[in-house]
Amino acid sequence: MIPTYNCARFLPETLASLLMQDPGPEQMQIEVIDDHSTEDEPQAVVQAVGGGRVAFYRQPENVGHIRNFETCIRRSRGHLIHLLHGDDRVRNGFYHKMQAGFDEEPQIGAAFCRQIFAAENGDEVAISPLEQANRGILGNWLERLALEQRIMTPSIVVRRTVYEELGGFDNRLVCAEDWEMWVRIAARYPIWYEPEPLAVYRMHSASNTGRHTRSGEDIRYTRLAIELFQSYLPKERATAITQKAKETYALSALESAYQMWIKRDGVALKAQLRAAFACSRSGKVLRHAGRLTLKA
Repeated sequence: MIPTYNCARFLPETLASLLMQDPGPEQMQIEVIDDHSTEDEPQAVVQAVGGGRVAFYRQPENVGHIRNFETCIRRSRGHLIHLLHGDDRVRNGFYHKMQAGFDEEPQIGAAFCRQIFAAENGDEVAISPLEQANRGILGNWLERLALEQRIMTPSIVVRRTVYEELGGFDNRLVCAEDWEMWVRIAARYPIWYEPEPLAVYRMHSASNTGRHTRSGEDIRYTRLAIELFQSYLPKERATAITQKAKETYALSALESAYQMWIKRDGVALKAQLRAAFACSRSGKVLRHAGRLTLKA
């Protein structure tokens, strides 16, 4: 299921990446769900690239990406659901490897692979850390995931019954809604990991996260996600884990603030500083802020 919004320029690459490993309509539903794009025509791309194989649904009005995700889940018919953003892509073998995880371990709630990060032009620029050397169920995954977002949406496949049991993405979040969901799932189900990098996440200023960086909302909603999933964690460790997670993202916000200083973007600089100190004022955060001030 492919949610889109004003990203049709990337959609041909997205569709091509999955069509090359399409097992056929009996095995896989492929549908683009567009959130009433205003700057491009994704339906034309679907018709040109999909060749009749890809269905298209357009929201009658813009509903926001959380409700568009909900529409994706509601319109899906398969036992396994893959949300592939219209600006991301998957490598050959992704669906075969994900299916293997569910076949080998029927108790898992989701399976994901190592992911690659790409620049706006599609160039691959980084790769996520290796979670474990061998494919299989991850150990102590709930606490590891709660400390830091480690799963980009194009890399994960979720069992339909898991969404039905746990509910959809939390509409109180504008950013980090995916992280909250993955932690929610990890609190209830084992998670399968494939170490081969088979999903590519594109980073660009028009992405959902990119749009909210300048206002500091990316960090504000990350902090809210942490507060929401604290209740999913073991009680004796929950406070320590969430404090550490907030510290991690406060440090990230300080680094973003420094980059905004380099760009001479005063509005974004102040927004990221405010977000950082609202997230955490630990000694580590304050010391890092001092070092960056001296550096600036």
